[in-house]
Amino acid sequence: MGRNIFAAALVGGALAATGAFAQGNMPGVTATEIRIGQTIAYSGPASAYGQLGKAEEAYFNSINAKGGINGRKIKFISRDDAYSPPKAVENVRRLVEEDDVALVFGVLGTPINMAIRPYLNGKGVPLLFIAAGSSAFNDPKNFKWVMGWQPNLRSEANFYAADILKRMPNAKIGVLYQNDDFGKDLLNGLKEGLGANADKMIVASQSFQAADPSIDSQLVLIKNANVDVLTLFTYSKQAAQAITKMAELGWKPATYLHLGAASIGATFKPAGLDKSAGILSAGFQMDVTDPKYADEPAVKNYYAWQKVNMPSADPSDSLVVAGYSFGQTLEQVLRQAGNDLSRENIMKQAANLKNWRFSLMLPGGSINTSPEDYRVVNSMKLQKFNGKTWDFVE
Repeated sequence: MGRNIFAAALVGGALAATGAFAQGNMPGVTATEIRIGQTIAYSGPASAYGQLGKAEEAYFNSINAKGGINGRKIKFISRDDAYSPPKAVENVRRLVEEDDVALVFGVLGTPINMAIRPYLNGKGVPLLFIAAGSSAFNDPKNFKWVMGWQPNLRSEANFYAADILKRMPNAKIGVLYQNDDFGKDLLNGLKEGLGANADKMIVASQSFQAADPSIDSQLVLIKNANVDVLTLFTYSKQAAQAITKMAELGWKPATYLHLGAASIGATFKPAGLDKSAGILSAGFQMDVTDPKYADEPAVKNYYAWQKVNMPSADPSDSLVVAGYSFGQTLEQVLRQAGNDLSRENIMKQAANLKNWRFSLMLPGGSINTSPEDYRVVNSMKLQKFNGKTWDFVE
């Protein structure tokens, strides 16, 4: 793990051998290949999210099996950063300066992306469709080369705040959050959404470090504050720990979980499906295990893809589904770019997605980006986990 996830076909011919095709304004591109880089956590506190990189590898592999994109196959180089910002910076420097990638894709985590953003933006290397929701990543004026994918964290937390105010205007709220840019952005978004009531409604707020072995003590302190609403601004590991501890304590507050951790495979199954029933989260893509989507062509296509390309994976794992959808989005951008795979045109096409949908996007949603607005996925619906699948909450 942490080395090249898979090897692409060898590039032949004098043109590719001399690198002439890849020079000029199309680094990372030859007549037969597009090199894409990634740094992601295959080890360390966020290692569960390594499944995202594996799914993206499998997706690009499936594209290559069909001949690639406009005649070029993708060479995907993904390295382990163990969720360490210094390691991630080292990885992206190597990807750009040694591996000569055209772009960097799907990097996990707000602190990781914050660490690598200045280098890549300064070099004019696209950092596309990152697996981080900080609102700071929608800043095309100052960071032209950086684009997120999922709903941004502040918008997500605003969404939960609006629901709390609607359903439980006198709620006492407890917040468990990761003590970094990721967790703080969600916390600030919740306060922003609650408005003038924030200080009165949030009665307990406990943080943890990503590498902490347990969040049990923080959760007990929140419970002792007699909260009736809990917001879990965490990744999967800590979310599963929190759900397990809540069951041990016999405590069942209304619980809102960060959408990035709302994974049946990575969070709810480790914690226990029965213990996870009732958890609320924002959704933007179909739950492929839900019977109501069983006849959807997009879901059937996903299962067929998973069976061939990731046969040992749990198809219900939302990280596998997300990797499939992330991959489709980058594929669309590269297809739009045609034969002009300069970094400038790749970025131009990413900022010119019009009424486009990845196949598993919830009905009614669409993607529209522009040079002034880099938000990719905007639409969200509130969902409640019923112990097996998700139900929409009106």
